[in-house]
Amino acid sequence: MSKHLLTPQGDFPPVALGRRLAAMFYDFLLCTALLIVTGFIYKLIQAAIVGEERLRAMTDAGQLDGDPLYSTVLLLVLFGFFAKFWTHGGQTLGMQVWGIRVQNNDGTAISLWQSLLRFMVSIASWLCIGLGFFWSLFDKQKRTWHDIYSDTCVVRIPKKSK
Repeated sequence: MSKHLLTPQGDFPPVALGRRLAAMFYDFLLCTALLIVTGFIYKLIQAAIVGEERLRAMTDAGQLDGDPLYSTVLLLVLFGFFAKFWTHGGQTLGMQVWGIRVQNNDGTAISLWQSLLRFMVSIASWLCIGLGFFWSLFDKQKRTWHDIYSDTCVVRIPKKSK
């Protein structure tokens, strides 16, 4: 499958950690809203399947604590959010606001596989108290662990002229 070029094209500088964190905070707010809506829909479906009274009893008894299906659905929804934006335009909504883009070194959009690698390694980066992100402070190309592992880069793109 051929890779599609992202626009604008050019040799753009790598993004510093501060701008990355700002975009991540914006996306965090959007993802929180997305997960709330997903949880609401999940619980509606669950109540329709097992019944509202039974669901309430299961909740009170603690039987739904740590529901693996619920956790999996939330993880898949989060991955879907990031994968859609990263593979099509290279930018999540937060990245658009802060003028940054994830891409391959040749300026093409990343693949679904690269998105999965970025997503999983970025979770590991956060689980290591953010060490994978702070790695960019020491890397000459300002890459994080997930940039390195997925062979992608995050660049700062110029504002669109009107």
